[in-house]
Amino acid sequence: MTEAARRVGGAIRAKRIERGLSQGAFGKLIGRSGSWVGQVERGDRKIDRMSVLEKISEVAGIPIADLMSAAAFAAASPGKPLAVSELAMALLRSSGLRFGLRRPSEPKPHARHEPASLIERAAQAWELVHGSSYDTLAKQLLDLLPELETAVRATDGEPKKALYTALASAYHTAAAVLSKLDEPAAAWVAADRAISAAEHTGDPMLVAAGAFRLTLAFQSARSLELAWATAEDADEALTAFGTTDPVAVSLRGALKLQLAVIASRLGDADTAYAQLDLAHELAERNGRNRNDHGTEFGPANVGVHEVTIALALGDSGRALRVGEALDVSGLSVERRARLLIDLARAHAQRRNLAGVVAALTAADDLAPQQVRTHPAVRTLLSDLGETTAANDDEAFTELKTRLATSPIE
Repeated sequence: MTEAARRVGGAIRAKRIERGLSQGAFGKLIGRSGSWVGQVERGDRKIDRMSVLEKISEVAGIPIADLMSAAAFAAASPGKPLAVSELAMALLRSSGLRFGLRRPSEPKPHARHEPASLIERAAQAWELVHGSSYDTLAKQLLDLLPELETAVRATDGEPKKALYTALASAYHTAAAVLSKLDEPAAAWVAADRAISAAEHTGDPMLVAAGAFRLTLAFQSARSLELAWATAEDADEALTAFGTTDPVAVSLRGALKLQLAVIASRLGDADTAYAQLDLAHELAERNGRNRNDHGTEFGPANVGVHEVTIALALGDSGRALRVGEALDVSGLSVERRARLLIDLARAHAQRRNLAGVVAALTAADDLAPQQVRTHPAVRTLLSDLGETTAANDDEAFTELKTRLATSPIE
């Protein structure tokens, strides 16, 4: 296991001993076995649920931030919209415990808005994700998430299920934007709470969508082992639904794409392309581009991921051949911009400076918030900036100046 896991385990062990608790007694307090506690303390097991981490924090008296490994959960990208950082902090500081600690004599919390209005706002949040409008989305979620949390507790009957569905969807959008903007710890919280909300709805597809978001959060945290296990478990569970349900097929396809990406990041080309082939088959089974639970799964998005995978494996030629032949007109702004960013990286690998400038300029025209906050773009500009050819190129210098400005109007 990693040094980070051992540090977390050591901190838990020290606090447990300080409280005079055996591993078994501590395990009972957090709903786990003594052997599970021992494995965590030795660093042999990672804690893969935020709800468990929150319980450990409460019982052991260790601040939640101290349990977040600095090595695994590095954050903050320059130029990140302030609202996104505020959303991350709000999620890390808040806890479902405050809703459960209400005295029995206290009245139920009162929702400020009608359920129908909150449900509609949760649905509209996906438009902001796919439009790469991160600042606007984060500002809306700062209000919407606590309102939905209150509403599900203030409502009974059938509307309660619909509100839980909306709450899970809203947490999905939060996890999506936080994963993209280097806030993996908060993305983990959001994905974990999405799964918890989905479990109240009885909709297994909504639970699987939460697992998909959790996979992305773990990748953002560079915890590829957890990301692989999460995606693999969710994919295996979805096989029980067969291939006649297009939503299940879409979610399985989206998970296969993530397994392919993870394998490519580990340098395992055979596994990466094998998983990509399985995703191709699932896309062909559905026959068209879909957007179940915000996954945008379909033939075009499989192609976008093939470009990403080829790049990770150092095959810029394949990345360019596939990417430049793709018709992505039916995909969201976010997906189209991501493809252009990857094409820019492929051009850089082939030392085609004009290709880099053209691709990043086109991407910035589409989605400036995405491009100007993307870690890959910052790394690319920094690496190219160390070359004489780039520094002497007027178009590249203008692009660097353009991308250095705030994307928030």
